[in-house]
Amino acid sequence: MSRRLAMSRRLALAACLALIVPAFAAEPLAPPGAPASAFPRPDRPVAEIIAPLWASESQRDRVDEVGQVARLMRIAPGETVADIGAGSGYYTVRLAERVGPQGRILAEDVTPRYLADLTARIAQAKLGNVTVVRGEPHDPRLPSGSLDAAVLVHMYHEISQPYGLLHNLAAAMKPGGRVGIVDADAIPSRHGTPPALLRCELAAAGYRETGFSVLEGGVGYLAIFEAPTADARPAPSSIIPCKDGATRSDRR
Repeated sequence: MSRRLAMSRRLALAACLALIVPAFAAEPLAPPGAPASAFPRPDRPVAEIIAPLWASESQRDRVDEVGQVARLMRIAPGETVADIGAGSGYYTVRLAERVGPQGRILAEDVTPRYLADLTARIAQAKLGNVTVVRGEPHDPRLPSGSLDAAVLVHMYHEISQPYGLLHNLAAAMKPGGRVGIVDADAIPSRHGTPPALLRCELAAAGYRETGFSVLEGGVGYLAIFEAPTADARPAPSSIIPCKDGATRSDRR
């Protein structure tokens, strides 16, 4: 092969890649909210993000995990729902079916590899009501007043700045918007959040608990909260971090 032909083929390949890559480059949907530096650090360990999926999809389907959560949160056709920390898209694809063509799912994550894989999955499934969104650890970067509901599934313990994320998420919720958090009843270093600690942190950010259920099938608990309106959110400087007594007790 001549050097000129080889160079021509490399240039053609580069041009094709230039067209392909932007399709997988998820972007934020809103301007930045309050910065992470405005909030106190949580008084607890922050678990490392280690995988996009905490258990196999078949295991979770056998106990109808998404169905349980969707029913308890009253997620209905036509609603706009955010999957915060969407990971592999397990909840995203199932909630997309539940909200239907008139609804919308905003699948948000912060890990580039997860976002690329999720975008490919959505494209392959031809889900026209899903938008993949790149957020920040303290800010989901979602449009103001756009969400009927949001779910945070087995990832709350991985949020490095929970007060900032909750503060900025509240601005994206419609009045009365529901936020559902699914997690294990374990200390954060073991990839869970004790319910008492969760309640304290959500209350510190201005959220009101409206429901709590232990999910069937050993997949954790679901805590449901009503988000505060943007005007009713506590000032970042007024937030007092909750004490993680469960971790301290576990170390004794």
